[in-house]
Amino acid sequence: MTTEVKPSPRERLLEAAAALTYRDGVHIGVEALCKAAGVSKRSMYQLFDSKDELLAASLEERASAYVATLLPTADDGRSPRERILHVFEQVEAQAGAPEFRGCPYLAVQVELKDPGHPASRVAHQIKANLTSFFRAEAEQGGAGDPDLLARQLSLVFDGASARAGIQADNLTGLVAPTVTTLLDAAGVR
Repeated sequence: MTTEVKPSPRERLLEAAAALTYRDGVHIGVEALCKAAGVSKRSMYQLFDSKDELLAASLEERASAYVATLLPTADDGRSPRERILHVFEQVEAQAGAPEFRGCPYLAVQVELKDPGHPASRVAHQIKANLTSFFRAEAEQGGAGDPDLLARQLSLVFDGASARAGIQADNLTGLVAPTVTTLLDAAGVR
């Protein structure tokens, strides 16, 4: 007989925070978070100092899974150009899902507007890591100005994620040619 292990109150709160803030935004109330997690407010405040700390922990907890869905594995044998394009193929594929609301880390930064907020700091770091990935690949691919290209790719990534997230645009056939143009102009192989 197998007994299913029930997630801990902490795990349930982290999951509820991730799901509800992605769907409804960061201003979701503590009551709604606790109800969705099946946890009392008292328990939440015993586990986290504040809702802000819960949001930050939830973003941090989900970062590695988010990055794994976007980035190619290290040393996968593809060229830097193909590795960069892979990221945008993933965004295009994700954007087709009805529940897609854009990049969760960008959304948090836009909604909070406070760069000092604990969740904003986590989101900022995840976004900076993506730009660093683009920079490293651009440098390895022979880009004339890897820093500029990395910033341009981040701009396309965020713009594509945001426009698809608000259902203002369909990314199919739009993102890859845009990125290809940037890679060609930068001389990335």
